[in-house]
Amino acid sequence: MSDDSNPNTRHHTLGQRLFQFLGSMDLAITLLLALAIASIIGTVLQQNQPYADYLIKFGPFWFDIFESAGLYDVYGASWFLAILTLLVVSTSVCLIRNTPSMIKDMRNLRTHVQSKSLRAMHHQKQWSVDADAGNSATILEATLSNLGFRAKQTVKSDEILVSAMRGGMNRLGYILTHLAIIIICIGGLIDSNPALKLAVWTEKVKVHDFATKTISPKSYLAAGTKAFRASMIIAEGRSSGTALIAMKGGALFQRLPFSIEVKDFRMEHYKTGQPKSYETDLVIRDDSSEPLETTISVNHPLFYKGYTIYQSSFEDGGSVLTLNIWPLNSSAGSPPVEFETNVFKNSDISWGEQNLGLEVLSFRLFNINPDPTDDDPNRQRNFGPSFDYKLRKDTGEALEYTNYMLPIKRNGREYYLSGVRSSVAEPFGYLYLPVDIDGGLTHFSHFLQRLHDENIVNDIAHTMMTETLAEINNQDKKLEQSLQETLTMLVTMFVEGGFASVGEFIETTLPEAEKETLGPAYLSMLREMLSRIYLGGTLYKYGTDDPEENAKIQQAELLFFQDAVDAVSSLSQYGSPLFLELSDYEHVEASGLQVTHSPGQPIVYLGCAFLIIGVFLLFYLPQRRFWAIVKANNSGTDVLLAGMSNRNPREIDLFFEQVAEQLETATGNSETR
Repeated sequence: MSDDSNPNTRHHTLGQRLFQFLGSMDLAITLLLALAIASIIGTVLQQNQPYADYLIKFGPFWFDIFESAGLYDVYGASWFLAILTLLVVSTSVCLIRNTPSMIKDMRNLRTHVQSKSLRAMHHQKQWSVDADAGNSATILEATLSNLGFRAKQTVKSDEILVSAMRGGMNRLGYILTHLAIIIICIGGLIDSNPALKLAVWTEKVKVHDFATKTISPKSYLAAGTKAFRASMIIAEGRSSGTALIAMKGGALFQRLPFSIEVKDFRMEHYKTGQPKSYETDLVIRDDSSEPLETTISVNHPLFYKGYTIYQSSFEDGGSVLTLNIWPLNSSAGSPPVEFETNVFKNSDISWGEQNLGLEVLSFRLFNINPDPTDDDPNRQRNFGPSFDYKLRKDTGEALEYTNYMLPIKRNGREYYLSGVRSSVAEPFGYLYLPVDIDGGLTHFSHFLQRLHDENIVNDIAHTMMTETLAEINNQDKKLEQSLQETLTMLVTMFVEGGFASVGEFIETTLPEAEKETLGPAYLSMLREMLSRIYLGGTLYKYGTDDPEENAKIQQAELLFFQDAVDAVSSLSQYGSPLFLELSDYEHVEASGLQVTHSPGQPIVYLGCAFLIIGVFLLFYLPQRRFWAIVKANNSGTDVLLAGMSNRNPREIDLFFEQVAEQLETATGNSETR
């Protein structure tokens, strides 16, 4: 408890206590530690990416948590700016409080030191000389000056004090380092553009939601001096003067004071198909100067009138795709329909009674994935071109697909591969369509059409029923009708739901006592029906002169039939009445650019320069002080020397001895104590 009657008791107001707290070392260290942790997060977690990418990577639960914490834009988060602002205030208070004393300490030679204090110092030495005190003090002052010290004599009643200091600029290092922190933080605040975040919060600026087709004028930002980091995707031969700033819930459109045209985009690849390097030929056009033609590449950006243009990525620029549309639920025997579209284009496809919306999302020329035919899981292989698309029903429901242009080899056989998923948060499930002996899908499509042809299925069911009853010598008409209906029903269920549908029918319909006998019988009859439907329409051509060649074809045909049955069984989960085969393409590339404007960058550079100078002064220019008290005795003069340093206590040991030796020699030491 404090004693109010004691006049020495100091009472601090709330403002004074707050001022002291803001300038405390504890607060500064806490803020610097918080910024360090935030910087680590911002380095490890890639910033300002599309929010859909974060959703896929982290899942809905952690995505919401990280989004609420602002971890997708750490350096622009309100809490980060608050910490940065508080650090500026704290460091400024600390600088205001201590700068006067630091400047005073730089100039003060401390001329009021007493011999008692010098004898208490760790580094001290005493000797006697024959000269008088005045001459000895003058020699000491001159010698210390020659050693780089700023020295001064102070005459007292019975003695002379020589005070010396070297490295006074060390205190300037403290001032510069603290000033550097303030300047760097201010530059960071300028480049974080808190004014824009305030404008978004007050709805003076509206973040555009990509689900909305109409763009509000409030979503456009005028070209100016404010800081931003934006991205652009420009196809070859196209130009743009607007960049996209990714924001929570959408984006803002930043107008540029110039336009950027992509003349050409080039990419080099390794033998595996992996990108090796890429560069873009640009033309910069504005109204104040002639067009500028230049080339940028990764790590070699363009600096133009305070803006920096980086080569950041590459994407498709609207490639032209030629597709073959194969029916998956039709008995029509027509060849596939050829269809031409573009990446990012939405088209309508009418197929029978269905109207589907085709949304082409992307095209990839190279697909580098682990090679399934190699035992080494790290061995990569190029699987060739592919394209992603969505098929949307009238109800708005859509499935996403990814189809590969070239057949994929699996277990020694080739398949056309198509992945499907219902949302970006799910992995793709794959459909394998077997490649026939002619290298295409004609045989599979022919088999599929026969499965959908009721006449063919009924005829084969009738033939199979007749043969079965003839074997058991049974002419029961009801049994004939029942057996034929069962055979056609099994094929219909298989076409609509695959083996899973047939298995469910057996489990839920047959009596428990008959499952063990009728279940395998039903599956056996189904496989026999599928085999007859397939063989009755086989398109394989058999030779007549080479039995070995005929055997190979028959084996290939058997394997193809098994793969075709497996593929048909999976179609119910594929969710599309069509298979889109990529038959040709005209590749159009687009360059991904990042455009930044950082008005705070020169300020940060100035702060870095101050920081380098300040750290150098603090660590490599220690402040060293020496005092010598010269006092006359009966036979001559006594000299008491002491020294100290604010840094490197071990280094001062040798330095003190060297200086003391030179001073003794200069004064003509007659006796050392």
